[in-house]
Amino acid sequence: MPGFELIGNEEKKAVEKVFNEGGVLFAHGFESIRKKFHVREFEKMCSKKFKCKHSLSVSSGTAAIKIALKALNVGPGDEVITQAFNFIATIEAILDVKAKPIIANVDDTLNMDVNEVHKLISNKTKVILPVHMLGVSADMNGINKIAKTYNLKVLEDNCESLGAKFGGKYLGNIGHVSALSFDFGKIITTGEGGMVLTNDIKIDKYAREYHDHGHENNKLFPRGEDTRTIYGFNYRMTELQAAIGKVQLRKLDSIILNNKKRYLALNKEIRKYYKIREIPIQCEPIYDSFIFFEEDKKIRDKIIDKLLKVGIGTKNLPDAIKWHCSNYWDHALPKKEVKKTKKTYDLLIKAISIPIWLKKPIEEYIELGRFIKSLK
Repeated sequence: MPGFELIGNEEKKAVEKVFNEGGVLFAHGFESIRKKFHVREFEKMCSKKFKCKHSLSVSSGTAAIKIALKALNVGPGDEVITQAFNFIATIEAILDVKAKPIIANVDDTLNMDVNEVHKLISNKTKVILPVHMLGVSADMNGINKIAKTYNLKVLEDNCESLGAKFGGKYLGNIGHVSALSFDFGKIITTGEGGMVLTNDIKIDKYAREYHDHGHENNKLFPRGEDTRTIYGFNYRMTELQAAIGKVQLRKLDSIILNNKKRYLALNKEIRKYYKIREIPIQCEPIYDSFIFFEEDKKIRDKIIDKLLKVGIGTKNLPDAIKWHCSNYWDHALPKKEVKKTKKTYDLLIKAISIPIWLKKPIEEYIELGRFIKSLK
């Protein structure tokens, strides 16, 4: 599932190389004592991999969402439609730019219910923000169609599905702009870190300046005399993070391939006995989580107990549901928004998300599937 399982000598050597090349840990300047700009190289690698024109490395996935919102000129009085199953960071970023989160429930894909979005649009709506949760794409055809009809922007939160595709295109390269995350629990990791992807040069220009205190990085001037037209903040990635990121990115395809083998082993055993999370026809997931539903709490508890005993556990559902379902977020959202997401809560409370660990052999997942099947 996560890239941290595969951290080893390659990543260690990449970090050592940064020190051997001069030890510059900052992404800008110091040309006389450095040999490479690892952050810029990481960006180029991501642009090539995900078939996107512009990639900007930042300090976290949360920062990437906020920077993307700022680049879309979202601010006070604007409304951003997102979904009830996500991570609190999505809501925090919207609130941090002083906009208002409007929450849609999720459907059986556990992603944004497109049928609800139409009803939530108002004259204050500026952005639709789907969150591709736990390895699976939202219905990007439906979302883009609505956005085009109402002249709205689409910001993909692809922090949890890096490497997944929809309609043959990588997620994060389907809307107007997207956010990626490389935190320690993601499919590839730099410890912390994130990225903003876009094909729009104006969005990239604003994001690039905003994340770096407004620096235009004007080639005609040294950094200390750099030009600026906006003020920004510090959301920069370090050279150490980028050096690790380059190594991890090369492992992504292999991770997904091996995830899939374990996922399919589970699916084969239990698909006839349980309702499995629906995957959109055009989606190619990253298979990092196997999610299914069980109405009977006693059976759910037996399955969860078994998962804990064999050292696999659960992923977000149910162990961290309070951080991933807006029905719990009365500290951040108005009561009206919290109350209308009970439909999502009622769906998620019956779900079990089995993480796919690469260090667990396929045989363990087959055995687990047989145990789960035996309970029906």
